This record gives sequence, structure tokens and C-alpha cells, in this order.
Amino acid sequence: MSTRVAVLLILALAFAAPGSDADVRSDYLLHCGGCHLPDGRGAPPKVPDFRNELSRLLTSQQGRNYLVQVPGASQAPVTDERLTDIVNWLLTEYNAETLPTDFQPLSIDEVANARRQVLVDPIKTRKRLLQASRQPVSGGAPGGRQ
Repeated sequence: MSTRVAVLLILALAFAAPGSDADVRSDYLLHCGGCHLPDGRGAPPKVPDFRNELSRLLTSQQGRNYLVQVPGASQAPVTDERLTDIVNWLLTEYNAETLPTDFQPLSIDEVANARRQVLVDPIKTRKRLLQASRQPVSGGAPGGRQ
């Protein structure tokens, strides 16, 4: 086990209340933080930065699906309900200032359906989705608040 993973595990356990399920931040630290780091900054370009970037993927259903189809999310050893909580937490924690005004959190059904669709090329898909998100959206800035 790498030192970084061990530290994240210790931090996650510290955030968990004794006798209860780990909270969403603990789940993030355990299942995402090893690559995307505790503050969501990742290591671009190989590991995407979550900060103020994920909201750009909310401009289409394909982008919403992508958030749970990437291998780290789709294969995380958590229930669909916990994955829904993690992704919605990421969106509000690291993207609050850039969420669309009409933002709707992902639903458990949406996550469950998208999670079971295999994403063949995450990097190519992400690039395509982000390029599409730069196209003007009627009524406001692309992917941002109006």
C-alpha cells in the first residue's frame, strides 16, 4: 500500500463516526482521493481536476452519464446510492460556483443505469464532451451560472 493511500485511509476513518457508515467525504477520500487528491485537484492532464470542471459535463445527458461511467467511479466498491452521493457531493463541493442555475443532482436511477454502460475510451469521451460544452448555450454562459 502506498503512503498516500495509507494516509487517505487513515483520514477517511477519522472522518467516519464510530458504528456508522462513512460519510460522503470519507467515501471520496477512500475511492477517489488517491488519484484526484483530497482537494480535488488531480494531476492534469492524466488525472482530471474536479475543481470547477465537472459542471461543464452537466450540459448533456452523455456528460452526466460520463461522471459515473469513468472506471474509477463505475468500478468503485460502493452501492449505486453511495456513488450517487459521492458524485453529487463532488459537484456541489468542488463546482458550486460553476453549476448551472437549473442544476439537478444526479438520481440513483440515473447513476445505476449509466454505471452499467461500459465507457470504452474515457479520455476521448471526456475531450469530446468538454469540447461540446464550450458551444454556446442559450440563456447563459456555457456550463456556468447565468
